[in-house]
Amino acid sequence: MSTVVANAQEVGRDSGPFAPRCPLPPLPAAWRSLPRALVHEVRAHPWRVAISDSTGATLTYGQTFLRALVLGRVLARTWSEAAHLGLMVPPTVPAAVANLAVSLWGKVPVNLNYSASQAVVDSSVDQCGITHVVTSAKVLDKFKIVPKGQLILLEEIPQQVRLTDKLWAAAVAKLVPIGALGGFVPGLRDDRLDAEATVIFTSGSTGDPKGVVLSHRNILSNAYQIEQQVHLKPDDVLLGILPFFHSFGFTVTIWTALVLGKKVVYHFNPLDARTIGKLCAEHKATLLVGTPSFTRYYLKGCEPGQFRTLTHLILGAEKLKPELARDIQQRLGIQPLEGYGCTELSPVVAVNVPQEVELPGGRKVYGNRPGTVGLPLPGTAIKTMDPETGADLPPGAEGVLAVKGPQVMVGYLNRPEATAQVIRDGWYNTGDLGMVDADGFLRITDRMSRFSKIAGEMVPHLSVEAAILEITGVDEQHVAVLGLPDPKHGERLVVVYSDLGMAPAQVQHRLASGPLPKLWVPAVKDFLHVAAIPITATGKVDLRRVRELALDHQRAGSESTPAEESHDAGSGAG
Repeated sequence: MSTVVANAQEVGRDSGPFAPRCPLPPLPAAWRSLPRALVHEVRAHPWRVAISDSTGATLTYGQTFLRALVLGRVLARTWSEAAHLGLMVPPTVPAAVANLAVSLWGKVPVNLNYSASQAVVDSSVDQCGITHVVTSAKVLDKFKIVPKGQLILLEEIPQQVRLTDKLWAAAVAKLVPIGALGGFVPGLRDDRLDAEATVIFTSGSTGDPKGVVLSHRNILSNAYQIEQQVHLKPDDVLLGILPFFHSFGFTVTIWTALVLGKKVVYHFNPLDARTIGKLCAEHKATLLVGTPSFTRYYLKGCEPGQFRTLTHLILGAEKLKPELARDIQQRLGIQPLEGYGCTELSPVVAVNVPQEVELPGGRKVYGNRPGTVGLPLPGTAIKTMDPETGADLPPGAEGVLAVKGPQVMVGYLNRPEATAQVIRDGWYNTGDLGMVDADGFLRITDRMSRFSKIAGEMVPHLSVEAAILEITGVDEQHVAVLGLPDPKHGERLVVVYSDLGMAPAQVQHRLASGPLPKLWVPAVKDFLHVAAIPITATGKVDLRRVRELALDHQRAGSESTPAEESHDAGSGAG
């Protein structure tokens, strides 16, 4: 495959104590933009199946390109001069085609979070200056959210398609040479790798959502890094269950799959175990990415034989507990692989792989090391910093993780100060605590935002959560620990729970009798019962909404939780 000269943003040639494990080769010459990379794959394999979904829809690469050209031409008669176009559609064939059409027509697709609140969606629309949103009547009815701006309903598109649209698209798709396509398709006229490709809004689980601007270089580099690390096979089939407003859903299950010539199968509900198992078996899926929480549903609702073709079950967003990994291995017959990433990093940083890998110096090790999130992707440098001073720590030391590589975002939309706070000299401060072991495997230990400073001591929420989970035997979707303001200690720990399997006083007593420092033990009065712990569409505990529930409880001054009606306050920081 021919290549172009590597861009300076690629850090593969960096040296010193924080150099990448291995360099990232230059991007393929055809990858001058996302649409350009797609077009080359379309022309190379027009009859290969590209996208399918759980409704039975299936398109080849040639059909996908043709549909995207037709849709783009129809949309172009409607939208304004605004640079961004909103999309609010779950992962399906039409949703993927719509994203491709927007990019091919030189606009920036912004997938809106239909699982968020009306206020969050409206904020996203306002921040991007979106005037038109592609959605569907079913989505509007199901999620009860109506975005600002003019709505373009997918159900109404077919009646707007003219015969001239079809004839034009067929001629362009099949007859126009690749080098001349820019004269017909606006998105192919300006191949700039550093141009804006999308805006992904952070989930807002620990604060206000921010728009993460990703460039064509960010997404294509991450796709190439994944290919170099995972070594996908020509006949690999990806199962796309993450929403496109999630960076993994957008980068991996749209663009990585299609620019690498793979088949991807979409389903709009990652918790629908029965359908996901059926799709895996029917399409012989080889790669599935999700969260540990999702796999609990699959353990209950899927038959082991349905996953027999999987070679990669990659889990992230939360820690994979050893007992869950064991259950997956025994029940589904596949060893799960942990990975790590975040929206600001396009998103993949590191991932375990089920084969031998070569380390610097030629030594080979097995690429899956349980308890870690794997080796960093090629061209990715990682260092740790002192949480208090920000000073670089020596290799192997635990600290705040910073990442440098071609996948580091352009910045936060219209927030230069916020961008400057997290990116310095090309290094993105993840806010996660971790370390890199002697072989280069990355281990995540905690998150800085999940600490409370109580009486001058930093108390880790995850450590307290882990102790509660061990005592009660419930999973992470039933318990969340957070800090709230406290006039005496600065902060105090609050345990928000939906099910503990025992009285809060029993839990608190066992915590106080265990190895945790007394300052880390929440008071019984600070156990707050809720009907259900809020969960994001990607399977993580929605810490922002959990905090809102706790603050509402605090403001109401309520002292009527089951824990407080029958038990004393007990010891602890509260």
